[in-house]
Amino acid sequence: MTPSTLKVGCAGAGRMGKRHAMNLLHRTPRADLVAIFTPDADEREWAKANLEPYGVAIYDDYDSMLQHTGLEAVLIATVTTVHAEQAIKAINTGKHVLCEKPLSTSAEISQSIVDAANKRPELKVMCGFSRRFDASYRDAWTKMSAGLIGKPSVIRSQTCDKIDPTGAFVAFAATSGGIFCDCSVHDIDLILWFYGQESKVKSVVASGITSLHPELREYNDCDNAVGIIEFYDDRVAYLYCSRMMAAGQEDTTEIIGTRGKLVVNGHAQRNLLSIFDASGARRELPAHYYERFEVAFVDEVNEFVASCLDDTQLPMQLSGAVDAVKIAKALQDSLVSHQRIWFKQNGERSDKALL
Repeated sequence: MTPSTLKVGCAGAGRMGKRHAMNLLHRTPRADLVAIFTPDADEREWAKANLEPYGVAIYDDYDSMLQHTGLEAVLIATVTTVHAEQAIKAINTGKHVLCEKPLSTSAEISQSIVDAANKRPELKVMCGFSRRFDASYRDAWTKMSAGLIGKPSVIRSQTCDKIDPTGAFVAFAATSGGIFCDCSVHDIDLILWFYGQESKVKSVVASGITSLHPELREYNDCDNAVGIIEFYDDRVAYLYCSRMMAAGQEDTTEIIGTRGKLVVNGHAQRNLLSIFDASGARRELPAHYYERFEVAFVDEVNEFVASCLDDTQLPMQLSGAVDAVKIAKALQDSLVSHQRIWFKQNGERSDKALL
């Protein structure tokens, strides 16, 4: 008999961990949030007020949470640098895993999660690329797959965050892996989804600037960057990532095919309201990434839980998350070195262009 609910623990730090915990608690009917881990004392106080009244156990030690009675799955939303270690520990103790993106800041470490998962094929292990669960992106993928725009040949995609006056992401840059790993990895995953995971990268090149936060240079990072990904099958992708949008969150993707194009969120807006007043006509934008993709995050965890309980196929391959990190890391390396980075068709980096 299929169990009615999945007992889940949430390893979370910061806003994303809290959001996942609340989604598991209130918006995922087939999940039972039974435990949460955070190393931060303030966040444990928040959990005492918001989670403990519902019977959620609070842990300050991750290994102890993994031993929670009846725990079946773990959602990992901690800092990127510990994703791999925590995911592998969960897999090795027989837990299903949903890990926030990226799996890590290196392809090699990310692959170690895939290797651990391959040893436990009875477990569901997924990387949380939320845009794949967004209704608009799914509609675009369905229409493209049906041949509506012919062969998709060029993709332009961006992740552009609203200005954070606190500069909190500057400190985050020490562990984020850089703007391409943190922001553009979403766009890279979309590109691999729309082009097909079998598409092989030929080269990447990137450039960036520090317009508002020159202190990012200490971490070899930027607050604005562009990147170009060239594929062996004569397709190309263009990326733009930014931390300095004044009006709000602007995440847009354009898929250009041989017989048309599809645009997702081409004119970014918070909702369908248009404002007409003495200052003119305008639309409001989402304040941050989560506001734009809130429903996608909810659908993501619900589909993961359903896959665990019903033993159905996950909506994406874990190996694709490794490819996304590999490309993001290459773009970040190109940003720092000011050199184009080339790949062999087997996915390994090449020292020079293959003529």
